[in-house]
Amino acid sequence: MPPFPPPRNSMAFSNQPGPIGAIARFWLRSYAADYVALGFVATAFVLIQIFVTPFHRMFYLDNMAIQFPFAKVERVPIPLFPALVLLLWGLVTRPPASKFHISLLGLIASLTVTPFITDIIKNAVGRPRPDLIDRCQPESGTPQHKLVTWNVCTQANEHILQEGWRSFPSGHSSFAFAGLGFLSLFLAGQLHVFRPRADLGRCLLAFTPTLGAIMIAISRCEDYRHDVWDVTAGAVLGSSVAYFTYRRYFPSLADKKCHMPYDGTDAPFTSADGFVKLVDDEERLLSGVGNGAGEAEQEPSLQVRMDNVPRGQGGR
Repeated sequence: MPPFPPPRNSMAFSNQPGPIGAIARFWLRSYAADYVALGFVATAFVLIQIFVTPFHRMFYLDNMAIQFPFAKVERVPIPLFPALVLLLWGLVTRPPASKFHISLLGLIASLTVTPFITDIIKNAVGRPRPDLIDRCQPESGTPQHKLVTWNVCTQANEHILQEGWRSFPSGHSSFAFAGLGFLSLFLAGQLHVFRPRADLGRCLLAFTPTLGAIMIAISRCEDYRHDVWDVTAGAVLGSSVAYFTYRRYFPSLADKKCHMPYDGTDAPFTSADGFVKLVDDEERLLSGVGNGAGEAEQEPSLQVRMDNVPRGQGGR
């Protein structure tokens, strides 16, 4: 018989009877912790939008890199296409409720965490946008070849002015890759694109959302909202968050069951190597209930012990 693992957290709330134990078990078996965390992130994002202003980096009026025109109409709005695709997928394929819930939760997590991280970096860096001079509308008589502060700006619209120092990284790029990148990973898992001899059509279909994210990033350069470094950093950030959130809920794309999310409903209670120690786990192990082996694994163990008894002492 294999040695029993050392006790782990035998006093966990989930092992306790009564309402406290019931709430703790619900917390472990559901995704309540994820929703609470996402609520905090969303609240923090809103507070940043309302109360935080960016670092105003000094600039030259004759800096050619920030003298592009301010585009009043942007080519691409904030993309919400991934959520619509998942909803359409759910209506067409009719997946199990748990699978649809986890898929949508992963997308929401990616789209919530990415803007929060992006805005923190934007405000901390305070890099001027390529259209800063047009936004700023500096007062006449401002020296051209001297570093000046944002106090020389006469722009009446506070939002347009403050956004002039939120260039790095690109928020549209990070948001696009967070959503469309997650969608590419999701489609790759559903279509098993990494299975042996997977047809090219599946791979192209899974890559299509990523191509859309690339085009959105390029449009930000065409609108003179960002340069190539801004959109590249946004793409890396959004892709990283998308991959992280996808792997929290789904196995590797090389896995045979990559189309199915992790079943986290009872993970802490199904294995002796789980996260908590059950109250009756020793009794279950001895009776063959907890490890699924039954009496088939206990008899060889007993036979080994009997064989190790010295001859002449085996019985009377």
